[in-house]
Amino acid sequence: MSFTPQTTENIKPIMPTYLAIFDLDETLIAADSASLWNKFIVAKGLAPLSLLTQEHAMMTAYSKGTLDMDSYMTATLAPLKGKSHHKIQPLIDEFITDIITPAIYQQALERIEWHRKRGDHILIISATGEHLVKPIAAVLGVKNVIAIHVEQHNGIYTGATTGILSFKEGKVERLKIWLQQQNHNYNYKGSYGYSDSINDLPLLNLVNKPFAVNPDPTLAMHAQMKEWTIMNWRHENNILR
Repeated sequence: MSFTPQTTENIKPIMPTYLAIFDLDETLIAADSASLWNKFIVAKGLAPLSLLTQEHAMMTAYSKGTLDMDSYMTATLAPLKGKSHHKIQPLIDEFITDIITPAIYQQALERIEWHRKRGDHILIISATGEHLVKPIAAVLGVKNVIAIHVEQHNGIYTGATTGILSFKEGKVERLKIWLQQQNHNYNYKGSYGYSDSINDLPLLNLVNKPFAVNPDPTLAMHAQMKEWTIMNWRHENNILR
């Protein structure tokens, strides 16, 4: 029985597994998916027109970093309350096909693929409900998702959320819980983070390689001061058609 001793030439180094963490709205897609969904369900007669006025005011607060996410989710999930998943899912599919897919940044797909070729694990963390984020992530080819839990009882939407909302510091809390649940030895301290919003500053401060993608004015200023890489994908030719 022969034995071949291992040498430094035939021993492969164990490389750390890095994460590539992406925000969704205005980062990977040229839109806010929740806002577009609200317009969609109003157009479908599933929600009153007043929802758009209410949502506009709350999104103004979001841009200032002062949004009460609990109130936002309560207002925007109200039209789904009492409706079955089976009734809503075809509408979500139509919404993603007709509205979201054309809004995907081509450079977002290229960046995701860049990380995939590196062997990084790709994760989307969003402050939008999981009923929208998970199917959008599937279109982007991303299976790891953290989003706001939308409560259902026996397949019926209750109009409520559960658990920690993945918003601001909540994204970091949810990420740490997710990391504890994984079997892989992820090293988030050496990982990449991408976002457009100052609301994601806690998450961007957590990673070693933060990127401000299509940043809002406040995040752009912060990124410049910290000498973070700024990416601008807001060009018409970078959006899927």
